[in-house]
Parts: sequence; C-alpha cells; structure tokens
Amino acid sequence: MVQRIEAGSSVALRDGRSVVIRALDEHDRNALDAFGNTLPRNDILYLEDDFSNSEIISRLVNASYAENWRQIVATNDQGEIVAYAAALQLPGWSEHVADIRLIVSPAWRRSGLGRHLAQAIVEAARDLGVSKVIVDMLAAQTAGQAIFSRLGFAVEGQLARHAIDRDGNLHDIVIMSAFVRV
Repeated sequence: MVQRIEAGSSVALRDGRSVVIRALDEHDRNALDAFGNTLPRNDILYLEDDFSNSEIISRLVNASYAENWRQIVATNDQGEIVAYAAALQLPGWSEHVADIRLIVSPAWRRSGLGRHLAQAIVEAARDLGVSKVIVDMLAAQTAGQAIFSRLGFAVEGQLARHAIDRDGNLHDIVIMSAFVRV
C-alpha cells in the first residue's frame, strides 16, 4: 500500500534533504519561472509544457484553481520550487481519466522526490474523482517508467515516433496507466 501524501506535507528524502509538497498557488509565478530556468535544454525539448516560456508559466499559475486540474510543487527550505506535477482530468467520454505530468529539477533527481511527487499527484487525481490515471513519457525515460511502475502503473502501449521535440526530432512514447479507487 502506498502512503498517502497530503498537500502541504514535509517529506524527508533518501539523501537527507527535505521538501514540502503542496498545491501550486497564484503567488508561485516567479518561483515556477525560476524553476523552468533551472531545467536543462534537453528536459525542455521533451516537455509538453515549455517551462522556459513565461506565457506558459502564467497559464499554469492562472489555472491553479481550475476544477479539472490539480497542480502541485515541491519546495526546498528556501521556498524554491524544485519539482512540479499536474493531473488534468480529460473531457467527454474520458472524464473518468486524468493525465499526469511530472518534472523534477536535475539537482533533486535520484533522491526519491520523483516517487513522492508521483504519489501525491495520483492522490490529487483521485480527489478529482477520476478512477484511472495515465502518464505518457518518452520510451527512453526509463527512470520515470520505474517510478510509476512501483506505484502500480502498467504499460498500456507504445506509440512509434509520436512525440516531436522542439528541434523537430521524433521519439517513441510509452503510455502507462493505473486504476485508482475514488
């Protein structure tokens, strides 16, 4: 059984550091913008949302209270955002499904933060009332696949040359899902 992580929870990581996992709010615009600027170019190439674009950051922060969207961040002791996750409830015949996104700053990877944030965003998706969560990522992102596998996600499929990065290169994606109880 996966431990439930409540928003606003302080979490101790494997490397001795700690973070607070909480909901994104309207006061996070500058911190989210700074977070985006810490991401390496390779990360930005593959993200669905361009965290280096201030207009995208504004859109994300403005959507922090949307009914069909949950966004959470992990902050360090200085209040800096070091990770971001979102669950977006899909419309129409897929309204029982939420799509998950997750990104961790390179300096905070391999600390267990990705797993804690993944747990928290699955809980946030459950609070949306969905019964299924999906996540899609590049086939090459094996660490992310391992995080979600440990949370009970299974590969539903792989799409060849489905994602295109900002340089125009095509990549395969893996789609993973898990059913959650409401």
